[in-house]
Amino acid sequence: MPINPAPAETSPKGTPRLRLILTPYKSLTPEGFVWFIGVTAALISMPLLSILGTSVFWALLPFLIAAIWGIWAALKRSWRDMDLYEEVTVWDDLIRIERHEPKRDVKDWEANPYWVRATLHTKGGPVPNYLTLNGGAREVELGRFLTPLERVELKGLIEANLGPV
Repeated sequence: MPINPAPAETSPKGTPRLRLILTPYKSLTPEGFVWFIGVTAALISMPLLSILGTSVFWALLPFLIAAIWGIWAALKRSWRDMDLYEEVTVWDDLIRIERHEPKRDVKDWEANPYWVRATLHTKGGPVPNYLTLNGGAREVELGRFLTPLERVELKGLIEANLGPV
């Protein structure tokens, strides 16, 4: 599940009420990646076995290698794009959200949790059940990469930890 409770670490603000690390779901494991590339290469190579040793084989081989390399590069790029996460930390007097994206600066947002309102936009958002938090100088999105049901669960979890103790 992409909504992972993180260990509560003591900071200058004390122990947080809630600390979550939100990550996108990755369906392909590193072992699965190796298997997929291997099976794909074997299946694409099958038709070439009938022309093995001919000049046509050598003419088609670069295209086979390019196709396998293209699949490999696309999957690696997809993984790199999914190396992002959001960290949500709620103390009694502060909520902090940090968004970590590959090759970009960390984006952060802070507000007093008493004034923060979580809004679930069931229609009209860029994704179904679009979740935003409002309470500071700006409204921020949260968990856009999560499934719609996970965003509903996240809203309930955050609302349960907002406001007075």
